[in-house]
Amino acid sequence: IRSRSVFAMDMFLMCLPPMVVLLLSSNFASTAILNNGLQIIVFLLTANIPSLMTGRMSYVDIAWPWGLITIGIMPFLSDVQEHGYRANLVTAAYLVAGGRMALGGGLAFLAGKLQTEYPRYLYQRMNWAKAGITDENSLGFKMIMQKEIIVQCLANMGALSMPLMVQAYGYKTGELTWLEVFGWTLWLVSIAFEHTADKQKKAFVKDCLEKNVKNAVCDVGLWRYSRHPNYFGEWMVWNSLVLTSLPSLLALWETSEESFLVKCGMTSGLITTSLVMYQCLVNYTGAVPAEFYTVQKRPEYVKYQKMVNMFVPGPRKEGEKLQKQS
Repeated sequence: IRSRSVFAMDMFLMCLPPMVVLLLSSNFASTAILNNGLQIIVFLLTANIPSLMTGRMSYVDIAWPWGLITIGIMPFLSDVQEHGYRANLVTAAYLVAGGRMALGGGLAFLAGKLQTEYPRYLYQRMNWAKAGITDENSLGFKMIMQKEIIVQCLANMGALSMPLMVQAYGYKTGELTWLEVFGWTLWLVSIAFEHTADKQKKAFVKDCLEKNVKNAVCDVGLWRYSRHPNYFGEWMVWNSLVLTSLPSLLALWETSEESFLVKCGMTSGLITTSLVMYQCLVNYTGAVPAEFYTVQKRPEYVKYQKMVNMFVPGPRKEGEKLQKQS
């Protein structure tokens, strides 16, 4: 297993350039400055300060979605290039993405679930321990936790704001292109895919509770073809936003108002959007940390791992049928 600090550095190196490119742009800079300031406020109030006071990083699950909502309201706070379908659709996409996760985070907070650290963040502590950082009261521990939170804030400042910036504040005007229509159709399908996976998992858990079945492996519906179909659906949501951004990116390349450096940076920034989300959903706080604990709790999960792809759905491999343990 790679060191979590290495993943944090990877994320930092991926998130910083898109933020810088937006600030160098003649067209995006003012909105980027506004977004950066608001992201700092959101993360300070909902993650950095609470984590410093409690020693728990789980508050990021409140900060990050509210950060997405903040990106989504940018068109209401500053003038967009054109108040048409393009700007309205990408605005709605960010408000939907942030809003549903903010609701989940808020309910978790009210239910007291943030009183204990989430497993994915406990997993990070194990990797900090490999670097000799174990004392929760030490300055080093507090600093590395703050750094991890800042990395996610930087993502909202740069890579994850790219689709909205290039579509709502870019140089593409007029009707939606066929590629944009296809992209938004894919966005709807991806949202439905993720929602279906979540519903299937909840129904499975409920069924196990009613039948008093313990430590069972969810192997129904979409979960028969991917061990984390909800994460895959979330990744495809962001990939669809990248896809809908391509016509606006092409218009950016055709304008003389932006430098070659900015054009290259915006192009790589959109690619980074997909890479950042993949890194998060698979290695950083997603599938890998989740499976580390799942294998310990559910021995049958090892068989499941051998039969089913971790992330991208695909045909099941031959193997023994999973047995429910009561």
